[in-house]
Amino acid sequence: MKIKSLEITGFKSFYEKTRISFDLRLSAIVGPNGCGKSNVLDAIRWILGEQNPRQLRANVMEEIISNGSEFLKPLGMAEVSLVMENVSGYNFEQVEIKRRVFRSGETEYYLNGVQCRLKDITDIFIDTGSGARAYSVI
Repeated sequence: MKIKSLEITGFKSFYEKTRISFDLRLSAIVGPNGCGKSNVLDAIRWILGEQNPRQLRANVMEEIISNGSEFLKPLGMAEVSLVMENVSGYNFEQVEIKRRVFRSGETEYYLNGVQCRLKDITDIFIDTGSGARAYSVI
C-alpha cells in the first residue's frame, strides 16, 4: 500500500483546496514554525479514522473546520481525501477514501466516491500496521 496523494479542503489552516502528491520515493514537508506542517499529519490521522478531537489538537471535532481569517469567512465543512495504490483486497488501481465533517457535527465517509461507514475505511488498514493510532512519520 502506497499513498499517492492527499487533498485537504477547509481542514484547520487549509482554507482552500490543497493537493499534495507523493509521486517520488521520498517526500518531505518543510517550512517555518506555524505554517501547517503538523496539520498535514493531523489530516492523515483524521482520514485514517481518528475519533478523538484531542488527538487532533482540538477540543471538539468542529474545531478542525477552518475559521477563515479577517478577509475569509468561516467554512461550514472540512474534507480530506487520500488516494492510495496497491491496496490488497481491492480490485482497483487506486483506492480513494474521503471524510467530511460539518459544523453541525455530522460526518460522512466515502470509499471510491461511494458513501460508506467508518468501519469500511478502518477495515482497509487491518493487518497493515497503519491506522489512526498506528502510523509512522519521520
